[in-house]
Amino acid sequence: MAEKIHYTDCPACKSNTIKQVFTAKDYTVSHEVFAVWECNNCTLRFTQDVPDAAAIAPYYQSSAYVSHSDTTEGLINRLYHFVRGITLKSKRNLIKQDTELAKGSLLDIGAGTGAFSHTMQQAGWQVTGLEPDAAARKIASDKYGLQLQLPQQLYSLPTDAFDAITMWHVLEHVHDLHAYLQKFHTVLRPNGRLFIAVPNYTSHDAQVYKEHWAAYDVPRHLYHFSPQSMQLLAAANGFTVKAFKPMWFDSFYVSMLSEQYKKGKDNLLMAYWNGCISNLKTMFNVKKCSSVIYVLSKK
Repeated sequence: MAEKIHYTDCPACKSNTIKQVFTAKDYTVSHEVFAVWECNNCTLRFTQDVPDAAAIAPYYQSSAYVSHSDTTEGLINRLYHFVRGITLKSKRNLIKQDTELAKGSLLDIGAGTGAFSHTMQQAGWQVTGLEPDAAARKIASDKYGLQLQLPQQLYSLPTDAFDAITMWHVLEHVHDLHAYLQKFHTVLRPNGRLFIAVPNYTSHDAQVYKEHWAAYDVPRHLYHFSPQSMQLLAAANGFTVKAFKPMWFDSFYVSMLSEQYKKGKDNLLMAYWNGCISNLKTMFNVKKCSSVIYVLSKK
Protein backbone atom coordinates (compact mmCIF):
# COMPACT_ATOMS: atom_id res chain seq x y z
CA MET A 1 0.00 0.00 0.00
CA ALA A 2 1.29 3.45 -0.96
CA GLU A 3 2.62 5.58 1.87
CA LYS A 4 0.75 8.84 2.43
CA ILE A 5 1.94 11.98 4.15
CA HIS A 6 -0.30 13.30 6.90
CA TYR A 7 0.82 16.71 8.13
CA THR A 8 0.36 17.60 11.78
CA ASP A 9 1.98 20.99 11.21
CA CYS A 10 2.46 23.32 8.26
CA PRO A 11 5.01 22.04 5.71
CA ALA A 12 6.22 25.61 5.14
CA CYS A 13 6.38 27.34 8.54
CA LYS A 14 5.88 24.37 10.92
CA SER A 15 2.98 26.02 12.77
CA ASN A 16 0.41 23.62 14.20
CA THR A 17 -2.47 26.05 13.61
CA ILE A 18 -3.74 24.16 10.57
CA LYS A 19 -7.28 23.21 9.53
CA GLN A 20 -9.17 21.69 6.61
CA VAL A 21 -10.85 24.18 4.26
CA PHE A 22 -12.46 21.86 1.67
CA THR A 23 -11.97 18.73 -0.40
CA ALA A 24 -10.95 18.71 -4.07
CA LYS A 25 -11.10 16.03 -6.75
CA ASP A 26 -8.32 14.74 -8.98
CA TYR A 27 -10.02 15.31 -12.34
CA THR A 28 -7.00 14.32 -14.44
CA VAL A 29 -5.99 10.80 -13.43
CA SER A 30 -7.40 9.01 -10.38
CA HIS A 31 -10.68 10.86 -9.68
CA GLU A 32 -9.88 10.46 -5.99
CA VAL A 33 -10.83 13.16 -3.51
CA PHE A 34 -8.20 14.88 -1.32
CA ALA A 35 -8.52 17.31 1.56
CA VAL A 36 -6.99 20.78 1.23
CA TRP A 37 -5.83 22.35 4.50
CA GLU A 38 -4.67 25.86 5.37
CA CYS A 39 -2.13 27.23 7.81
CA ASN A 40 -3.48 30.07 9.93
CA ASN A 41 0.05 31.38 10.53
CA CYS A 42 1.58 31.74 7.04
CA THR A 43 -1.60 31.17 4.90
CA LEU A 44 -0.08 28.31 2.90
CA ARG A 45 -2.63 25.75 1.75
CA PHE A 46 -1.55 22.15 1.24
CA THR A 47 -2.96 18.83 0.12
CA GLN A 48 -3.38 16.47 3.06
CA ASP A 49 -2.58 12.74 2.88
CA VAL A 50 -0.66 13.02 -0.38
CA PRO A 51 1.26 10.03 -1.76
CA ASP A 52 4.92 10.22 -0.78
CA ALA A 53 7.69 10.76 -3.35
CA ALA A 54 7.98 7.02 -4.06
CA ALA A 55 4.24 6.63 -4.72
CA ILE A 56 3.27 9.83 -6.58
CA ALA A 57 4.40 8.82 -10.10
CA PRO A 58 1.15 7.05 -11.17
CA TYR A 59 -0.76 10.31 -10.62
CA TYR A 60 1.24 11.90 -13.46
CA GLN A 61 0.47 9.16 -15.99
CA SER A 62 -2.02 10.86 -18.27
CA SER A 63 -1.81 11.87 -21.93
CA ALA A 64 -3.69 15.01 -20.86
CA TYR A 65 -0.79 16.11 -18.68
CA VAL A 66 0.60 18.45 -21.31
CA SER A 67 3.85 19.46 -19.58
CA HIS A 68 4.98 15.82 -19.67
CA SER A 69 3.38 14.55 -22.88
CA ASP A 70 3.61 17.66 -25.13
CA THR A 71 0.20 16.64 -26.47
CA THR A 72 -1.70 18.91 -28.86
CA GLU A 73 -4.93 16.93 -28.57
CA GLY A 74 -8.01 18.99 -27.71
CA LEU A 75 -8.69 22.71 -27.93
CA ILE A 76 -7.19 23.61 -24.55
CA ASN A 77 -3.89 21.86 -25.28
CA ARG A 78 -3.66 23.49 -28.72
CA LEU A 79 -4.19 26.87 -27.09
CA TYR A 80 -1.55 25.95 -24.50
CA HIS A 81 1.03 25.39 -27.25
CA PHE A 82 0.12 28.61 -29.04
CA VAL A 83 0.48 30.64 -25.85
CA ARG A 84 3.68 28.82 -24.88
CA GLY A 85 5.44 30.27 -27.92
CA ILE A 86 4.72 33.75 -26.54
CA THR A 87 5.52 33.00 -22.90
CA LEU A 88 8.87 31.34 -23.69
CA LYS A 89 10.11 34.62 -25.16
CA SER A 90 8.79 36.65 -22.21
CA LYS A 91 10.47 34.29 -19.74
CA ARG A 92 13.76 34.54 -21.63
CA ASN A 93 13.55 38.34 -21.55
CA LEU A 94 12.69 38.29 -17.84
CA ILE A 95 15.79 36.20 -17.05
CA LYS A 96 18.04 38.54 -19.00
CA GLN A 97 16.47 41.64 -17.47
CA ASP A 98 16.58 40.55 -13.83
CA THR A 99 20.04 38.94 -13.93
CA GLU A 100 21.33 41.84 -16.07
CA LEU A 101 23.13 39.23 -18.17
CA ALA A 102 22.89 38.57 -21.91
CA LYS A 103 24.35 35.11 -21.34
CA GLY A 104 25.02 33.05 -18.24
CA SER A 105 24.55 29.74 -16.49
CA LEU A 106 21.00 28.52 -15.82
CA LEU A 107 19.51 25.65 -13.83
CA ASP A 108 16.00 24.70 -15.01
CA ILE A 109 14.19 22.58 -12.42
CA GLY A 110 11.30 20.47 -13.74
CA ALA A 111 12.27 21.09 -17.34
CA GLY A 112 9.39 19.00 -18.70
CA THR A 113 9.79 18.35 -22.41
CA GLY A 114 12.59 20.93 -22.63
CA ALA A 115 11.00 23.88 -24.44
CA PHE A 116 12.27 26.56 -22.05
CA SER A 117 15.73 25.00 -21.63
CA HIS A 118 16.01 24.92 -25.42
CA THR A 119 14.93 28.57 -25.68
CA MET A 120 17.67 29.62 -23.25
CA GLN A 121 20.29 27.50 -25.04
CA GLN A 122 19.38 29.22 -28.28
CA ALA A 123 19.91 32.55 -26.50
CA GLY A 124 23.47 31.47 -25.66
CA TRP A 125 23.00 30.35 -22.07
CA GLN A 126 24.66 27.31 -20.54
CA VAL A 127 21.71 25.20 -19.32
CA THR A 128 21.41 22.33 -16.87
CA GLY A 129 17.93 20.80 -16.87
CA LEU A 130 16.44 18.42 -14.30
CA GLU A 131 13.25 16.41 -14.93
CA PRO A 132 11.85 13.37 -13.07
CA ASP A 133 9.57 12.02 -15.82
CA ALA A 134 11.26 9.57 -18.22
CA ALA A 135 8.78 10.18 -21.04
CA ALA A 136 9.31 13.95 -20.84
CA ARG A 137 13.10 13.48 -20.82
CA LYS A 138 12.83 11.36 -23.98
CA ILE A 139 10.78 14.02 -25.77
CA ALA A 140 13.37 16.65 -24.75
CA SER A 141 16.13 14.44 -26.16
CA ASP A 142 14.32 13.57 -29.39
CA LYS A 143 12.98 17.07 -30.06
CA TYR A 144 15.78 19.33 -28.84
CA GLY A 145 18.81 17.09 -28.26
CA LEU A 146 18.69 17.94 -24.54
CA GLN A 147 20.09 15.48 -22.01
CA LEU A 148 17.99 16.27 -18.97
CA GLN A 149 19.11 14.79 -15.65
CA LEU A 150 17.20 13.32 -12.73
CA PRO A 151 16.21 15.69 -9.89
CA GLN A 152 18.55 13.87 -7.47
CA GLN A 153 21.45 15.45 -9.35
CA LEU A 154 20.53 18.75 -7.67
CA TYR A 155 22.30 17.69 -4.48
CA SER A 156 25.62 17.04 -6.26
CA LEU A 157 25.78 20.37 -8.10
CA PRO A 158 28.70 22.67 -7.18
CA THR A 159 28.49 25.81 -5.03
CA ASP A 160 27.95 29.20 -6.75
CA ALA A 161 27.43 27.55 -10.13
CA PHE A 162 24.39 29.37 -11.55
CA ASP A 163 23.36 32.91 -12.42
CA ALA A 164 19.71 31.91 -12.59
CA ILE A 165 17.52 29.08 -11.34
CA THR A 166 14.03 28.63 -12.80
CA MET A 167 11.02 26.68 -11.56
CA TRP A 168 8.03 27.21 -13.84
CA HIS A 169 5.08 25.66 -11.99
CA VAL A 170 7.32 23.15 -10.23
CA LEU A 171 7.73 24.12 -6.56
CA GLU A 172 4.15 23.05 -5.82
CA HIS A 173 5.17 19.49 -6.86
CA VAL A 174 8.33 19.16 -4.74
CA HIS A 175 8.20 16.92 -1.67
CA ASP A 176 11.53 18.20 -0.27
CA LEU A 177 10.40 21.82 -0.07
CA HIS A 178 12.97 23.27 2.34
CA ALA A 179 15.82 21.02 1.16
CA TYR A 180 15.38 22.28 -2.41
CA LEU A 181 15.35 25.94 -1.41
CA GLN A 182 18.40 25.51 0.81
CA LYS A 183 20.28 23.82 -2.02
CA PHE A 184 19.27 26.62 -4.39
CA HIS A 185 20.83 29.06 -1.94
CA THR A 186 24.09 27.10 -2.15
CA VAL A 187 24.32 26.67 -5.93
CA LEU A 188 23.11 30.19 -6.82
CA ARG A 189 25.82 32.81 -7.28
CA PRO A 190 25.81 35.79 -4.87
CA ASN A 191 24.12 38.10 -7.39
CA GLY A 192 22.03 35.37 -8.98
CA ARG A 193 18.25 35.19 -9.21
CA LEU A 194 15.77 32.44 -8.40
CA PHE A 195 12.54 32.55 -10.45
CA ILE A 196 9.58 30.64 -9.01
CA ALA A 197 6.21 30.58 -10.78
CA VAL A 198 3.29 29.05 -8.87
CA PRO A 199 -0.51 29.32 -8.90
CA ASN A 200 -2.02 31.85 -6.52
CA TYR A 201 -5.09 30.69 -4.60
CA THR A 202 -5.88 34.29 -3.58
CA SER A 203 -6.58 35.21 -7.23
CA HIS A 204 -10.05 36.13 -8.52
CA ASP A 205 -10.42 32.97 -10.62
CA ALA A 206 -9.52 30.82 -7.59
CA GLN A 207 -12.23 32.56 -5.57
CA VAL A 208 -14.79 31.98 -8.34
CA TYR A 209 -14.13 28.28 -8.87
CA LYS A 210 -13.26 27.35 -5.27
CA GLU A 211 -12.68 23.58 -4.98
CA HIS A 212 -13.13 23.23 -8.77
CA TRP A 213 -10.21 25.61 -9.46
CA ALA A 214 -7.99 23.61 -11.82
CA ALA A 215 -4.76 24.92 -10.31
CA TYR A 216 -5.37 22.99 -7.09
CA ASP A 217 -4.59 19.93 -9.26
CA VAL A 218 -4.57 17.48 -6.34
CA PRO A 219 -2.60 15.39 -5.47
CA ARG A 220 0.14 16.51 -7.89
CA HIS A 221 0.13 19.96 -6.32
CA LEU A 222 1.31 19.35 -2.80
CA TYR A 223 1.16 23.03 -1.81
CA HIS A 224 -1.05 25.97 -2.78
CA PHE A 225 0.73 29.28 -2.33
CA SER A 226 -0.38 32.78 -1.48
CA PRO A 227 2.02 35.72 -1.92
CA GLN A 228 2.28 35.96 1.88
CA SER A 229 3.22 32.30 2.30
CA MET A 230 5.82 32.53 -0.49
CA GLN A 231 7.47 35.57 1.09
CA LEU A 232 7.68 33.85 4.49
CA LEU A 233 8.98 30.62 2.95
CA ALA A 234 11.63 32.52 1.00
CA ALA A 235 12.77 34.40 4.11
CA ALA A 236 13.03 31.17 6.12
CA ASN A 237 15.47 29.82 3.52
CA GLY A 238 17.73 32.84 3.08
CA PHE A 239 15.96 34.60 0.21
CA THR A 240 14.16 37.90 -0.33
CA VAL A 241 11.35 38.38 -2.87
CA LYS A 242 12.61 41.23 -5.04
CA ALA A 243 9.70 41.37 -7.49
CA PHE A 244 6.29 39.92 -8.31
CA LYS A 245 5.52 39.36 -12.00
CA PRO A 246 2.16 38.40 -13.53
CA MET A 247 1.48 35.39 -15.75
CA TRP A 248 -1.36 36.89 -17.77
CA PHE A 249 -2.40 33.83 -19.75
CA ASP A 250 -2.78 31.48 -16.79
CA SER A 251 -6.11 32.96 -15.72
CA PHE A 252 -7.65 31.98 -19.08
CA TYR A 253 -6.09 28.51 -19.26
CA VAL A 254 -7.01 27.67 -15.66
CA SER A 255 -10.52 29.09 -16.08
CA MET A 256 -11.13 26.92 -19.16
CA LEU A 257 -10.15 23.78 -17.26
CA SER A 258 -12.10 24.89 -14.19
CA GLU A 259 -15.26 25.34 -16.24
CA GLN A 260 -14.89 21.72 -17.39
CA TYR A 261 -14.38 20.50 -13.85
CA LYS A 262 -17.27 22.50 -12.41
CA LYS A 263 -19.87 21.95 -15.12
CA GLY A 264 -18.62 18.89 -17.01
CA LYS A 265 -18.37 20.78 -20.32
CA ASP A 266 -16.50 23.61 -22.05
CA ASN A 267 -17.75 27.15 -21.57
CA LEU A 268 -15.20 29.32 -23.33
CA LEU A 269 -17.22 32.51 -22.97
CA MET A 270 -17.52 32.20 -19.18
CA ALA A 271 -13.88 31.14 -18.88
CA TYR A 272 -12.80 34.16 -20.94
CA TRP A 273 -14.96 36.46 -18.80
CA ASN A 274 -13.52 35.15 -15.52
CA GLY A 275 -9.99 35.31 -16.93
CA CYS A 276 -10.53 38.94 -17.96
CA ILE A 277 -11.87 39.93 -14.53
CA SER A 278 -8.96 38.18 -12.85
CA ASN A 279 -6.45 40.03 -15.04
CA LEU A 280 -8.25 43.33 -14.53
CA LYS A 281 -7.81 42.94 -10.77
CA THR A 282 -4.16 42.04 -11.39
CA MET A 283 -3.59 45.38 -13.15
CA PHE A 284 -4.21 47.07 -9.79
CA ASN A 285 -2.40 44.45 -7.69
CA VAL A 286 0.01 41.93 -9.26
CA LYS A 287 -0.35 39.75 -6.16
CA LYS A 288 -3.87 38.91 -7.36
CA CYS A 289 -2.72 37.23 -10.57
CA SER A 290 -3.85 33.65 -11.24
CA SER A 291 -0.18 32.65 -11.23
CA VAL A 292 2.69 34.79 -9.96
CA ILE A 293 6.39 34.72 -10.82
CA TYR A 294 8.42 35.46 -7.69
CA VAL A 295 11.89 36.85 -8.39
CA LEU A 296 14.12 36.00 -5.43
CA SER A 297 17.64 37.01 -4.46
CA LYS A 298 19.90 35.91 -1.65
CA LYS A 299 19.57 37.94 1.55
